[in-house]
Amino acid sequence: MNDTAQPNIIAMGGFVLFIGLSLVITWVAARRTTSTEHFFAAGRSITGIQNGLALAGDYMSAASFLGIAGLVALSGFDGLIYSIGFLVGWPVVMFLIAEPLRNLGKYTFTDVVAFRLRQTPVRVASAIGGLAVVAFYLIAQMVGAGNLIRLLFGLPYETAVIIVGVVMLAYVLFGGMLATTWVQIVKAVLLLGGAFLLAMLVLLKFSLNPLALFAEASRQYGAAVLAPGRLVSDPLDAISLGIALMFGTAGLPHILMRFYTVPDAKTARVSVSVATAVIGAFYLLTFILGFGAMVLVGQDAIRAVDAGGNMAAPLLAEVVGGQAFLGFIAAVAFATILAVVAGLTLAGAAALSHDIWVSVVRGGHASEREQFVVARLSTVLLAVASIVLGIVFKGQNVAYMVGLAFAIAASANFPALVLSVFWRGLTTRGAQASMIVGTIATLLLIYLSPTIQIDILKQPTAWFPLRNPGLVTIPLSFAVGIIVSWIAPEPDAARRFSEVEHRIHFGD
Repeated sequence: MNDTAQPNIIAMGGFVLFIGLSLVITWVAARRTTSTEHFFAAGRSITGIQNGLALAGDYMSAASFLGIAGLVALSGFDGLIYSIGFLVGWPVVMFLIAEPLRNLGKYTFTDVVAFRLRQTPVRVASAIGGLAVVAFYLIAQMVGAGNLIRLLFGLPYETAVIIVGVVMLAYVLFGGMLATTWVQIVKAVLLLGGAFLLAMLVLLKFSLNPLALFAEASRQYGAAVLAPGRLVSDPLDAISLGIALMFGTAGLPHILMRFYTVPDAKTARVSVSVATAVIGAFYLLTFILGFGAMVLVGQDAIRAVDAGGNMAAPLLAEVVGGQAFLGFIAAVAFATILAVVAGLTLAGAAALSHDIWVSVVRGGHASEREQFVVARLSTVLLAVASIVLGIVFKGQNVAYMVGLAFAIAASANFPALVLSVFWRGLTTRGAQASMIVGTIATLLLIYLSPTIQIDILKQPTAWFPLRNPGLVTIPLSFAVGIIVSWIAPEPDAARRFSEVEHRIHFGD
């Protein structure tokens, strides 16, 4: 395997090339990013195909490329839960969320939840949930980046995380959503192409027959790798993880934010269709990559480089294509991480500046320049936070960390979003209670789960049996929102529901 102490010159070239390209895109975008609307929504000028590729780019994160391949390589069949779970959330987004979101909002999904309710309580509660999702998602990307650069450049993990944070900050700070969108498009094309090429090189060693690959995995590691139960042995845990991944997609702030970059609801639907096709093709490939790494690299070699298995795909690239191909795949993985971190930071900055500062602190009376300055200061704050969190959570599997982010999104954001759009009876207190209880309950149960108590704190048992709390927290969040709304009705909110219905179907 590649010696982590020896820098990979070809990988360095790929990294420098991508960073150079992204900075050129940033320079061009910065000349057009002169207002808050350009910073957060790219002037609402992105086409359906462009936004579809950018959505796919935002979604196909380090968890998809590095984490799922690693989970499959180390756990076998069960890694498929993450592949399928990440994919099946898209029909929910397409048929339930995309059009109402585009027609009702301005910059963030909170605009939709707060549309007919009292602004301040809803925006504060929503920002708390949104920032919790962004934090867990950022952890996954930064951990992946740190391991990748450590593998290829021989740099310390902490230095690698700082480099990613600084580069990402540069192009979000100056280019905003326009630069982030184009970097996502470039990255999506590179990632799909790289994953396809790597999968083909693996299958060529098995006469282009996936069944021969699976048979070899079974021969080396036993038939159990082709059966469920190695990663998720409890059926309730599997269901809990599945619903968190499915409904979490519709609550991710950086994904929902993309629907404001297009001019109308029809374009929003087109972009979801394009994204679903690209993402579906990609997740099929990750299964080949995972089993390919299991067979051709070996589980012991993968664990030796990173205990979480996150380097399975780059190590596989080295085995089937040598140093040159490792360099290319590493550059693609780095592009993946950088682009997703940028999208997350932009979503977090929108929550801090638009939802908290402008709408709550300033009561909606902030000048265009003031909003722009606060947005950029928020970006710096989140970049620093992402670096610190990436260092603290060293050694975690990135797909698992993203699974927790999905659980928070599905519990804190999704129920309030659905109730605000489709239920006349939702009140300000109901929405606020749903989001706060969903966020706190999910974070608490994650802390009490076997992952934290047994795996990290080394306790003999855990207070809460499930590794992913979605099965408990998603119904709880819906129930709290409904019950609190019933207890304290809000006639004004009910009256404005007719306006919501009209806007959902006809736009402005």
